[in-house]
Amino acid sequence: MKRIEKKLKELSQDNQKAFVGYIVAGHPDLETSLELMHLSVDSGVDILEIGVPFTDPIAEGPTIQQAHDRSLENETNLQKIIDLICKFREKDTNTPIILMGYINNFLTYKDLINRSHDLGVDGVLVVDIPGELSLEDYGIDNQDLDIISLVSPTTSKERVKEIVKNSTGFIYYVTLRGVTGSSNLDGNEIEKNIKHIKSISSIPVMAGFGIKNSDDAKLLSSFSDGIVIGSSIVELIYKNSENKDFHEVSDYISNMKDAIR
Repeated sequence: MKRIEKKLKELSQDNQKAFVGYIVAGHPDLETSLELMHLSVDSGVDILEIGVPFTDPIAEGPTIQQAHDRSLENETNLQKIIDLICKFREKDTNTPIILMGYINNFLTYKDLINRSHDLGVDGVLVVDIPGELSLEDYGIDNQDLDIISLVSPTTSKERVKEIVKNSTGFIYYVTLRGVTGSSNLDGNEIEKNIKHIKSISSIPVMAGFGIKNSDDAKLLSSFSDGIVIGSSIVELIYKNSENKDFHEVSDYISNMKDAIR
């Protein structure tokens, strides 16, 4: 059984919702990223989503865009990120890890992605390709990786059917019309759309984009299998990056985890 499936089954059996936590690799630096990965898991993150920095991250809001820029200034690349994950696996072999990024990065390191499951990666989320297409269409063929797909409020029901056919691990439901870090969650619309996805697929559905506080987390977890939080975590990391005292990050993650129990 793949790591993502195993983790989500364990949580479901315990009547718990999943917490997917996002950080940008190399922000503020790779050594600190390793510390933050372990801190995140210790604080309550169930699945780690590792952002692969890109020069034009079109799906991201200002907070994560700036983190991408800072990471690129540190000369972070996918090879260094895989090395980071290998170091993480020396202490943690259970927490699923997903690489989230843009197709150019993955194509540049295609051979590495094709063997990344042997190096500790469990899934890939490529933001800027149509969900109906598989990575095989781009020459990436790794059956051991879960392919996480995005579904948004504007995705037609016809497209949703095709997207879920291509997805493994879980479906990432984008709760907003906009970029990461936006606000104004519409609970009724989100609930309706997630119910539709779950009516045509048995794959778990995570809700992400725009979750800022425990009320948001509690609301969205009530009709999904879990939540994804990125911008708020990344913002707290940046806020505390000079003194590298990340207790605020740990406290925030713990509070969000408590909210979805």
